[in-house]
Amino acid sequence: MIETELNRLLENAKRDPALKEALLKTRETDDPVEDFCALAQKKGYDIQTGELFTLGLTENDAKLRSVNGGGVNAVAGWDDAYEQFFTALIWTS
Repeated sequence: MIETELNRLLENAKRDPALKEALLKTRETDDPVEDFCALAQKKGYDIQTGELFTLGLTENDAKLRSVNGGGVNAVAGWDDAYEQFFTALIWTS
């Protein structure tokens, strides 16, 4: 499951400065999401681009359904698992 793989990658990157730096460098490339996923796969994490985008959309849709029609507008940023991953990574020491 991609959530498990992202959490595992995040926890390992927190403990491994070289991995953290390599992940951060993918953000500077011409195709950052693809390069992030390629690096993750090379390091042994099963993270696919399509699943990464789907994860954010699925979580966002579930949050909207959970309010029983009370909240009809999505909250900006809830649907971006990729950016959430990097926010958590950047804020770690």
